[in-house]
Amino acid sequence: MDSALRLHITGVVQGVGFRPFVFNLANRYNLKGFCLNDSEGVLIELQGEGIERFIDELKSSHPPLARIERLKLERAFPLSPYTDFTIRESVSVAGGFALVSPDISICSDCQRELLDPHDRRYLYPFINCTNCGPRYSIIKDIPYDRLATTMAPFRLCADCEREYHDPFDRRFHAQPNACAVCGPRVWLAGGKSVEPLYGEWNYPAIERARSLLKEGMILAVKGVGGFHLACDAENDDSVKRLRRSKRGSFLKGKGGNKPFAIMSAGIDEARSFAAVSDEERSCLESMARPIVLLEKRGPDTLSPAVAPGNSRFGVMLPYTPLHCLLLGHGDDRFKALVMTSGNLSDEPIVRSNEEAVQRLSGIADFFLLHDRDIYMRVDDSIVMVDGGRTRVVRRSRGYAPEPIELGEETPEALACGAGLKNTFCLTRGSHAILSAHIGDLDNCGTLEFFKETLNNLEKTFRAAPSIIAHDMHPDYMSTRFASEYASMRNIPGSRIIPVQHHHAHVASVMAEHGLGEAVIGVAFDGSGYGTDGNVWGGEFLIADRRTFTREAHLDYVSLPGGEMAIKEPWRMAVSHLYSAYGEAWPPELKGFCERIGTGAAALIMKMIKARINSPLTSSAGRLFDAVASIIGLKDRVTFEAEAAIELESVASVGSAPLYPSGTIEGNPARIDMRPMIRGVVKECAGNEAPSVISGRFHASVAAMIASTVSSIGQRSGIGDVALCGGVFQNRLLSGLVCGMLMERGFRVWSNERVPTNDGGVSLGQAAIACEAFKP
Repeated sequence: MDSALRLHITGVVQGVGFRPFVFNLANRYNLKGFCLNDSEGVLIELQGEGIERFIDELKSSHPPLARIERLKLERAFPLSPYTDFTIRESVSVAGGFALVSPDISICSDCQRELLDPHDRRYLYPFINCTNCGPRYSIIKDIPYDRLATTMAPFRLCADCEREYHDPFDRRFHAQPNACAVCGPRVWLAGGKSVEPLYGEWNYPAIERARSLLKEGMILAVKGVGGFHLACDAENDDSVKRLRRSKRGSFLKGKGGNKPFAIMSAGIDEARSFAAVSDEERSCLESMARPIVLLEKRGPDTLSPAVAPGNSRFGVMLPYTPLHCLLLGHGDDRFKALVMTSGNLSDEPIVRSNEEAVQRLSGIADFFLLHDRDIYMRVDDSIVMVDGGRTRVVRRSRGYAPEPIELGEETPEALACGAGLKNTFCLTRGSHAILSAHIGDLDNCGTLEFFKETLNNLEKTFRAAPSIIAHDMHPDYMSTRFASEYASMRNIPGSRIIPVQHHHAHVASVMAEHGLGEAVIGVAFDGSGYGTDGNVWGGEFLIADRRTFTREAHLDYVSLPGGEMAIKEPWRMAVSHLYSAYGEAWPPELKGFCERIGTGAAALIMKMIKARINSPLTSSAGRLFDAVASIIGLKDRVTFEAEAAIELESVASVGSAPLYPSGTIEGNPARIDMRPMIRGVVKECAGNEAPSVISGRFHASVAAMIASTVSSIGQRSGIGDVALCGGVFQNRLLSGLVCGMLMERGFRVWSNERVPTNDGGVSLGQAAIACEAFKP
């Protein structure tokens, strides 16, 4: 009996054109046998003379969306010799799992066909092929076949069927394949009905939507992973109306000045209002097509209400054929459309037609709907280029659920993430699988989204966690969920691991970069529950994946009013000023007192003295808020980190002397920021420009960090430093700190593929939990 060679390939090899590639490669080398999808990847059996060349080319020239992680070879013994090479029906393997491709932007071939009057898919808004289109958002189960996606209701027409079964066609086994005859349709609706308004479908409906946008209307547009709220970014009245109407729907008064994301028709249009480097262009045009944070350049014609008080725009390019048609082509193109998430504040992005009409009718004038269901909602990803490196700020469409490789087999764990910017993380095999961005876990809608996404990823990856990790904060929804989940799954308390927030931040950097030895972790953020019950946020740790010691921290000040101090930075200004001067404030603060009110300042100081709703905090984020208020930039915020963002935006770094800081020796040491606050106040009184004070403050904080790390490094002999936490999304601070530390011989690491903000905490929690149960 003739033997065959069996190849079992795991990685991202389903839904990316891998089987058609294998089919054509096997025929090129005259090999016989078969390939198929199973629940773990792709299985191939081969007979013939050119197998070695086949394997070499398989590794080096596979489809661009594919990623081979493991290739296992073994002998097989078919009952009879193979006479041809075929693609067989998929099979399900009990307990097996395959990696799922993220949703991928429209490819250049499909974009060309979309605008070709001679192509049968001319102007069809759902054109796709094996190299592009929806994946994660439509997959219900694996193996990845059409019947296991939301494309199942759309039966292929004869032409699409022929393409689907033609191994030499670009749409061979493209599961979302469709055309205007057999595929999904787009229509325009209005009022509170999902029914078509004008009896128009596909491109005529999109053309009418374009006309409405030009007239100043606001549209809710159904995309790949949910809805956008869209308007013409050059129409000031429309953008202001969208901001007012969306803000009016916001819970807790948040979101007033939060920047809107914009979608630009192309690179040339984006460059008319933003600076675009080569690295940023690569991000914009990548298969993931994220929102990229770009420096504004003027003069431009976009509404000032798009991103008020911010030096950057969040820009993306069209990533679906529907977007390409909506933005326009030829000479009739929008420069940019506002494309902000279609949701109410603190709620998940809307995904169904009925939900959109119900929830967004108070904001949108019209609805551009379609009938391809979204199974998994997924928001737009956000990235920035920092020091030549691409860093993910929000990890979602185009990236999730692509795993982080841990380098070794781990126990199966679920890490529930943080309270804000939540993601969760599952470990399976050697993979850490982060969810797409969930959001702030502070309402039932977001918790349901968390559960829905978890159920889907557990099913997709055949995961059955036996270890649960969660934040130490007792009141986080994610903490309570961890307890409930463990109870439902009969997971004993000994396998429920509370993880300190900033330790998780540091471990996230270590897991992403495969660091196994202890590092000096600098974790600067807004808040995290500390082991002493205080609110941490300016931390210097020595940490590995098991334990940490707190070597130093910003000295404690009060957080007067608790969460109100986050929304009203003037409160943190009073707290830091009280720490620096007591109640005897110098005359230089007369202007500050007049601005916020002497009575208000006195009341806050009374709260601090009496310790009334004024927990202690070492937060670096709140320090930046305080300085922004002291120098007159921002006393109240409408979204998280607004004051710190504006402080960075105005900064101009020069060569003037730095503001001092001190160290109060102890275990841990405390960094005394009072001299720095006094320096800021003195220069305010001297009428120094806010830009100069901000630049000097950033440089002074960076020097303080570098000095503290150097001291810890000298004592410990550790040469690796992990910079993490939301404060290090500040590109100015991050660049200054990295430069100073590298000059001193340190190896500096930070998150790149996962967010350095709380969106990356779940990866660190998972790494710590798995390490705790490592054999």
